[in-house]
Amino acid sequence: MVNAAVVLSGCGVFDGSEIHEAVVTLLALDRAGADVSCFAPDVDQADVIDHAEGSASADETRSVLAESARIARGEIAPLSELDMDAFECVLLPGGFGAAKNLCDFASAGAEAKAQDDIQRVIREAHSTGKVIGAMCIAPAAVASALKGVGVTPRITIGSDAATAEGLEAMGAEHVDCEVGAIVVDEENRIVTTPAYMLAGSIGEAAEGIEQLVAETLRLATS
Repeated sequence: MVNAAVVLSGCGVFDGSEIHEAVVTLLALDRAGADVSCFAPDVDQADVIDHAEGSASADETRSVLAESARIARGEIAPLSELDMDAFECVLLPGGFGAAKNLCDFASAGAEAKAQDDIQRVIREAHSTGKVIGAMCIAPAAVASALKGVGVTPRITIGSDAATAEGLEAMGAEHVDCEVGAIVVDEENRIVTTPAYMLAGSIGEAAEGIEQLVAETLRLATS
């Protein structure tokens, strides 16, 4: 049985984890028989968005960990407690929280820095040969975490030229990819898919995510 860590970044596409992507990931892992543990940074969100209006709530703060617990049905631990020695892979669903709370790519672009806990986790996973799966904009968190360690992660966020340029400025190699496909970096053991960077429906997003989960688990057992 593969032990898989899933890192969440809140609850909601505009300020946290993209809920469809997170649920599809958890479902695919469960159906494949993986033992799943969820984690999230124990920090405040970068911002809070009213998802009905699409506007920021200027006077409101929310905990990334507490919001992520909504998706995990309360079964979640602070990301600071994630020990990659206990896992064969780590997966990051997308949503703007990955670019706001796991790193600051949404505001800093190519100058982005990874949040301390996710930087440690991604670097530990990479250095020990564990598999990293990232979807939607979450590859930005992976690229920012691996800046300065002498590796060139081969990743995708789909086909958005400006976003791809930002990733490459951080030292990644971006590969254009269709919504239902994945990009596999065999050398660095990283699997990525565009998901809602391109998807027009949950079904389209799920097609790539399910492939990502299957490939992540295959690499984790090889």
